Amino acid sequence: MNRIRGFLIDLDGVIYVENQLIPGAKTAIDFLRSENIPHRFLTNTTIRSRALLAEKLTRFGIATRPEEVFSTCAVAAHWAKNQGMRKLHLLLPTEPQTDFSEFELADENPDAVIIGDLGSGFTFDILNRAFQLVKAGAPLVALQKNRFWQTLDGISLDVGAFVAALEYAAEVRATLIGKPSVAYFQAALDDMGLAATDVAMIGDDIETDIRGGADAGLRTILVRTGKYAADDAARAAVAPDWILNSIADLTTWLRDEE
Repeated sequence: MNRIRGFLIDLDGVIYVENQLIPGAKTAIDFLRSENIPHRFLTNTTIRSRALLAEKLTRFGIATRPEEVFSTCAVAAHWAKNQGMRKLHLLLPTEPQTDFSEFELADENPDAVIIGDLGSGFTFDILNRAFQLVKAGAPLVALQKNRFWQTLDGISLDVGAFVAALEYAAEVRATLIGKPSVAYFQAALDDMGLAATDVAMIGDDIETDIRGGADAGLRTILVRTGKYAADDAARAAVAPDWILNSIADLTTWLRDEE
């Protein structure tokens, strides 16, 4: 345990579910901060900008700066800039498009087609236009490929299904930016200045959080909240290093492991 010097923490399903804070989450984050334990929030959500995610956490009483949140939109914008891209075709709600303010939004000849979660905004025309652009040669970039996500009303289809449709139709493989991309985890590690072996990933998704974290060399903690399902965990190729009922147990766990 004394090898763990920092944490990467998933948001939806670990800290909150939609607009409900998971009991004990604030106390756990307060403890990390009181002990000066480095941590960053990682999320595959593409329906909110980095700034809005920080505001949401702050409303929950977890005062957060945007730079402490590694959203796929912010990381993708940084990646696209490093690739020398200038024109992007975005499949995103309006608000998170603010993370791409340095780029020209284009419906013709984009440098890339970037797909996030439009939810009920996905239509045949929107997907078909993206297909046409990718088929014409524009790289397809997926902000994430989650199959589903947890809402207060139950599970809901996520963007991975739409990415798969475009990959199949255009006969391409999308570049993945978000979890479980190793580069995504590494970006957060670099920001903290810690090695993967010194950091644990806390998540509710056995594939993106646990397998992805393990692939990046992280220790992993699975919580039984959000989209956690015992059957999925049992069938997974990679087991977490630890399992907690929720992030509320993190404080006690840390003390017990000392």
